[in-house]
Amino acid sequence: MKVILPTPLAAYTAHRREVEGEGATLEALLADLERRFTGLRFRIVDEQQRIRPHIKIFVNRSQVAGLEVGLAPGDEVLVVAALSGG
Repeated sequence: MKVILPTPLAAYTAHRREVEGEGATLEALLADLERRFTGLRFRIVDEQQRIRPHIKIFVNRSQVAGLEVGLAPGDEVLVVAALSGG
């Protein structure tokens, strides 16, 4: 399935913002991406296995709240990172 990442996370994927991944759940997809792009998962998921507060994840344009959400091979996963500044 297609995974679209924000620019700050592209440093983990050889500067690619769009990558392919596999997994029956969001958790499995992130594990698959971590095997290929070390350090990526930690930037998305915290130590309590929750999506970090500044990260939003959308599956087929619908926001998801947890890692247990089911995925299908043709799904599109979009990871969005909040911007901050002042």
